[in-house]
Amino acid sequence: MKQFTYTITDPVGIHARPAGMLAKAAKALDSTVTITKGEKSAAATKLMAVMGLGVKTGETITFTIEGGDEEASAAAMEQFCKDNM
Repeated sequence: MKQFTYTITDPVGIHARPAGMLAKAAKALDSTVTITKGEKSAAATKLMAVMGLGVKTGETITFTIEGGDEEASAAAMEQFCKDNM
């Protein structure tokens, strides 16, 4: 299991477009990706669940990557966050 945290810098937080891109990127991985904000968690592949977390600008979320090639999947998710959120 690999974990990393990321602080959202997008001015409107995780809204529909970045959530959709995140779900698509997570589906392409060989690992299971879970996003946690406070007490709530969501599978990164589930668009509505990710949006349901209500992540705003400046908030920190935790990514948990399990199974498959965790190292490569974690690196891909970190790069996705830096490029898109």
